[in-house]
Amino acid sequence: MLATLHRPGQGTLSVMGHDLPDKAQLVRPHLGYLGHDPLVYLDLTALQNLELFADLYGVPDPRDRIEELLDHVGLLARSFEPVRTFSRGMAQRLGIARLLLHRPTLLLLDEPTSGLDAAGAALLDRVVADGASVVIVTHDVERAVHVADRVMVLRAGRVRLEQATAGLDPAAFRAEYEREIA
Repeated sequence: MLATLHRPGQGTLSVMGHDLPDKAQLVRPHLGYLGHDPLVYLDLTALQNLELFADLYGVPDPRDRIEELLDHVGLLARSFEPVRTFSRGMAQRLGIARLLLHRPTLLLLDEPTSGLDAAGAALLDRVVADGASVVIVTHDVERAVHVADRVMVLRAGRVRLEQATAGLDPAAFRAEYEREIA
């Protein structure tokens, strides 16, 4: 719903001061979304994918930005290869580049480390630390405590636990998390 892909079943939802879904077109340019699926086209090359998304987002003079991101995610040498030849982790890295292409101010991440090796997950952690507001949905409690300012546990659509991560022991939070979801 925050990504403007689904309508709320009930209640109201506001993102960046705009009511959804009525004002979704005002929110979308500021959003970056990455989930389990990197949302890239398998028959296009890495470069073609980012050129397409740059065009869709109206990124001015995208060539330098695309090269910078492909280098950042470790795919510059594979720029001209079709994504269907990539490993799952490489496709997810391309998804990270797609996520950042238009410099969104709100990142929505749904299990974003799916398919990533340790280096790819660390890359994503650095992205999260780069200054945009970030909402992460994950079962990786330790990573959440490490990269987030606040953590929240939802169960059946209700907030069961919410707290700041400063000084929070990841193991103790995992125990609390497991109690809340049981």
